[in-house]
Amino acid sequence: MVQKQSKRINVGGSSPYKASLTREQFLFYEMRTTAKLMSDGLPEEKIVECIAKENLFQYPTEKSLKRMAKACINRLKAMNDDTLIQAISAQPSDVAKQICLYAMMKQSRLVWDFMVTVIGEKYRLKDTAFGKIDLNVFFMRLQEQDDAVSAWSDSTITRLKQILIKTLVENEYLDNNKSDHLNPVWLNPVLKNAIKRNNEQVVLPAFNCFS
Repeated sequence: MVQKQSKRINVGGSSPYKASLTREQFLFYEMRTTAKLMSDGLPEEKIVECIAKENLFQYPTEKSLKRMAKACINRLKAMNDDTLIQAISAQPSDVAKQICLYAMMKQSRLVWDFMVTVIGEKYRLKDTAFGKIDLNVFFMRLQEQDDAVSAWSDSTITRLKQILIKTLVENEYLDNNKSDHLNPVWLNPVLKNAIKRNNEQVVLPAFNCFS
């Protein structure tokens, strides 16, 4: 659960929370495709050009292809770790998905806070119950703390909740979007070592890791 703070995070300033997640979701296929091109050493503009020209994402328009290609590049770069980009391109899908979740967390403060303060805290307390109340409380706290989040529409909040649930399902934290409990997950050593190299041990509980 997000800890209640005595003052708001964002009062007339720039908020760390962005609603762009409504457009840029988990994107595993797109991230894996982009990671392979990055691992091949292609410059960013060539990656975008290749994805658009060959319609590698199977999107309907060139504009949407280029926009999402750039979004994937930015998310991969947010990890600041070439070994993890290579792992997304080459490791089995379950490992690659876990690293994609980490990349999503690194890029999105919203996802980072949700995974650390809600999911990580549940694993720490050995509380596997999970439901709408957890999402509702998380967003309620954010709205209390941050002016930008408090200005988001109900439809935006609803969409973000759906995306967080879908992301948990894709990474097997939940069996499906109706599940009422968290599954035990296992942190792959490739990602665990990278997290420790980055001195980000605070994020380990989000992956059910406490060592």
